[in-house]
Amino acid sequence: MLWLQQSEPDFKGGGAKPPNRPARAGGGELQQERAGRPIRVLIADDHELVRRGLREICKVTPGTFEVCAEAASGLEAVKLARQVQPDVVVIDVSMPGLNGVETTRLIVKEVPSAAVLILTMHESEQLIEELLKAGARGYVLKSDAARDLPVAIESLFQRRPFFSSRVAQRVLDGYLKDSASAGSNSPLTSAERRIVQLLAEGKSNKEVASLQGISVKTAETHRANIMRKLGLRSMSDLVHYAIRNEIIEA
Repeated sequence: MLWLQQSEPDFKGGGAKPPNRPARAGGGELQQERAGRPIRVLIADDHELVRRGLREICKVTPGTFEVCAEAASGLEAVKLARQVQPDVVVIDVSMPGLNGVETTRLIVKEVPSAAVLILTMHESEQLIEELLKAGARGYVLKSDAARDLPVAIESLFQRRPFFSSRVAQRVLDGYLKDSASAGSNSPLTSAERRIVQLLAEGKSNKEVASLQGISVKTAETHRANIMRKLGLRSMSDLVHYAIRNEIIEA
């Protein structure tokens, strides 16, 4: 499983740096950048109560963290990340419209100076692998947020990965598995998972086509192929599949 070999992630990336913020570097220069200002954090979660709780956690050490923006959806998170150029983006996996995997992929591509930290209740090995492939460099379970979140944000800012203990065990277990069996975890491509999410959320073929930038006929073809590939016969079956595989929440 080659995805686990990237144990020392590089957050430098390309693209222009935001104004009035020195380029990141290691050692003393990183500490120089950190001195005198808090780590700027963008929080993306579709539940206001969760966002409020995360804000309170970030206030535990005054002056250490600044919640510079909040998003209630994946699309909003990508837009705000472009605008405010945060140091760390904390992303929930299950969000309407654009899930955590696609949100992570877009932010890593469009705002390479930001480190992505996943905060979720889900800990399936397949999901962890997809998110790491998408560019996430930290993974914290919501049950561990009060204890782990501040340390995780600081670690990612310093370009060090961070995993909750149970997630770290799953990463290790996945690494030790036979690669042949690991390859058979999911029959769906990333694009197909995205379409399954939209359909399971109740989107029509026309809406899927618009959101994916494809024709309605192509969306219908994808839908038929997915149903055939998964051996499903109805939309109810598709919704149950999406819930079981943590593509959407029940």
